Amino acid sequence: MVYHSSFVADDGVTRACGCPLLPLKSHIKGPAPTSDQGLKSLLIQDTTDIVDEAITFFRANVFFRNFDIKSPADKLLIYLTFYINVALKRLEGCRTLAVGTKAIINLGLENVPVPGESGFPFPGLFIEPQSHSEAELFRDYLKQIREETSGRLLSVAYRVNGTPNKWWLAFAKRKFMNVIAL
Repeated sequence: MVYHSSFVADDGVTRACGCPLLPLKSHIKGPAPTSDQGLKSLLIQDTTDIVDEAITFFRANVFFRNFDIKSPADKLLIYLTFYINVALKRLEGCRTLAVGTKAIINLGLENVPVPGESGFPFPGLFIEPQSHSEAELFRDYLKQIREETSGRLLSVAYRVNGTPNKWWLAFAKRKFMNVIAL
């Protein structure tokens, strides 16, 4: 059974390309709301956001070829699951936390395609942007959420002593929804 996002009520949340721009527990600048007020109204607990859900559910969801979308937040969960898969592929050969951090930073510097551009992994998942400003808003949100996910992923992919956690990096070989991560 696929794990779905718990963020089903997204009333009052800004959207771009049909995706809710959910609040993040983040210090990274970007368009995602970070106010305590917004977090308390949307989060299951005061400590969980969509990035936590994506990392928590990744090892279960990565085995599925199909994902039944029950809420707009599920689209973001699918995107983050794919991104975690890409990040783990980059971390696969990195034997220390320092080398892994450098690989993740380089991944974060890459261009982030939005729906309608070549290189976007799920062409039919999100609505194409209606304007240039919507495309840039969504691109900035994806950059912010990818950067936040990368930072949190490093803390589970590597142990405290800086060695790789084989129970996480083994999932780099999986294909999520039959999409090959490069």
